Amino acid sequence: MSNAMDMAMAPPPETAAANNHSRHYLMMHMTFFWGGNAEILFSGWPGNNNIGMYIFALFVVFLIAFFVECLSHTNYIKESTNHVAAGLIQTALYGVRIGLAYLVMLAVMSFNGGIFLAAIAGHTLGFLVFGSGIFKKSPLTAYAKASDLPSMPLTLQSFCE
Repeated sequence: MSNAMDMAMAPPPETAAANNHSRHYLMMHMTFFWGGNAEILFSGWPGNNNIGMYIFALFVVFLIAFFVECLSHTNYIKESTNHVAAGLIQTALYGVRIGLAYLVMLAVMSFNGGIFLAAIAGHTLGFLVFGSGIFKKSPLTAYAKASDLPSMPLTLQSFCE
């Protein structure tokens, strides 16, 4: 049976000659599947038929998604901070947050149903803890969005000072 998918998945001729004893081709899933036989983020991780490492991978994806929400909804910059330092801190935190968000996205692109649910659960619990205001003491600030943006206004005049 020869079709375009088989031809696209075939290794180059020099690799095929070297691996003549093995006709096993790796195929990437293009639909959601369930089970621990997944490759997530790194080659060979969490491994085949290793339920312990698969559970660890679920936990890692959950924690990364939770931490992304923590960085998204927590204000680490005080009002008295120098605006240049505040801008550098804000930029560094933004880079870390986006990098981690892309890692979660790449993990979900493994199309493993468990990884997808772990990412959703991490983002959801992270939002509940850091973004929803349910754990804030003051009812006036319970629904105010805290963010990693400095609370000072950024205008052209403040840059020139």
